[in-house]
Amino acid sequence: MSRAGRALVAAWGCLVAAAAAAEPPTAPRNVLFVICDDLCSALGAYGDETAKSPNIDRLAARGVRFERAYCQFPLCNPSRASLLSGRRPATTTVRDNARHFRAAIPAAVTLPQAFRNAGFRVERIGKLYHYNVPKGIGTDGLDDAPSWDAVFNPKGRDVADEGAIFSLKPGEFGGTVSWLAAEGTDAEQTDGLAAARAVERLEAFAQEKQPFFLAVGFYRPHTPYVAPKPWFAKHPLDTVRLPHVPADHDAGVPAAALKSRKPEQDRLVGDLGREALQAYRASVSFVDAQVGIVLDALGRLGLADDTVVVFTSDHGYHLGEHGLWQKRSLFEQSARVPLVIAAPGGRAGVADGHAVELIDLAPTLCDLAGVPAPAGFEGRSLAPLVAGDAAAAEAFPDRPAFTEVADLRGGGRGTSVRSGRWRYTLWNGGSAGRQLYDHETDPEELENLAERPEHADTVRRLDGLLREQFGADLEPPPRPHQPAGRKRQPAA
Repeated sequence: MSRAGRALVAAWGCLVAAAAAAEPPTAPRNVLFVICDDLCSALGAYGDETAKSPNIDRLAARGVRFERAYCQFPLCNPSRASLLSGRRPATTTVRDNARHFRAAIPAAVTLPQAFRNAGFRVERIGKLYHYNVPKGIGTDGLDDAPSWDAVFNPKGRDVADEGAIFSLKPGEFGGTVSWLAAEGTDAEQTDGLAAARAVERLEAFAQEKQPFFLAVGFYRPHTPYVAPKPWFAKHPLDTVRLPHVPADHDAGVPAAALKSRKPEQDRLVGDLGREALQAYRASVSFVDAQVGIVLDALGRLGLADDTVVVFTSDHGYHLGEHGLWQKRSLFEQSARVPLVIAAPGGRAGVADGHAVELIDLAPTLCDLAGVPAPAGFEGRSLAPLVAGDAAAAEAFPDRPAFTEVADLRGGGRGTSVRSGRWRYTLWNGGSAGRQLYDHETDPEELENLAERPEHADTVRRLDGLLREQFGADLEPPPRPHQPAGRKRQPAA
């Protein structure tokens, strides 16, 4: 062999060795993806001392708990379309609960679809893409058939019990605060059926020895807040405390920032407000128990050492903060989500402070499982924060996280950035107001600093980030065309 040939072989050998060294030594082949509906960060793992969420907490103890994780749009369909496609709402064009993302990007390869293409068995249980809750329970909702090999749509007694549910607007449940301390057992509820099905599928995967991506979407604590009575008893009403809202609160923020407030929510003060909060917390504890059933099966079947586990929510949720309930605001409680990723051999019991986005999940899971990431993902892989060491995490660059809302009926448009200690929000590009909050001194976002001269430089910098990210999309978008033949679902 010539000297040039030997040099070429040596160089190739170095490249191969470097590539092998860059790969994780034991790349997990499975993914268990668990998502709750309308779950905020009021969990024990996130420092809420009144929460009772032991199973989510123990998952956090063996993985990475992201302290600053944000959805891209605090409404079910836009957020789920963004998360599962790995693309921002500007690309999916989904900004309501009716539009399907494939109307804009028909050839997109989604996160679960990428795993299908790589030979994994990919299955869905419950709500991953959008369903109208509770009317859509038991149906496919706005599902995406190319994403799955098989699906299971549970439907429990919570649907049959609708006549017993209390609602602030009688007969309305999905978009209205409503609740029920239910009769019967956990196993009879829709989420109980989902947990049982997940255990069955994990048992089958353990037998088949085939790599899998199992997505389990729980419906609670989405309204109506339904849980069997024993879960209410774990949150005695005399221990429930509503958040304090200053009397002059509304005067300090743009009117657009409070447009998600519904008239009937003004009743959620005093005993009635505490009953609603008790019901939400009971629903969280109930769904936490279902998460625990699935995690226990993963361990019992010997799958935990070869499975990446993700736990998250589609967006945050208000529980009376700022006088708001539910979602669709751009305050921290609505934009922030719980996010835990536990990878075999990865970092454990870590609270990570990087700002991350739900669109980061698609490239991250592909990276952790050794699956080729398809073109089009707009997030970045967080694998160094999950599977790396402390030094790799320390060197990982921080970057801003962006969240948006659009009220297509009222013409309102909000864009927000969380960068370091600051949250900055523009309404209609600034013409309808702006907000600036310092999370080091004001984590509850009660003092709007946007018009303070001493913060002009900070405002200018953050304003530039929003304008760079959204460009001309800072103004209200046009109402999207409703595709022929697709039934519009009401907001949920």
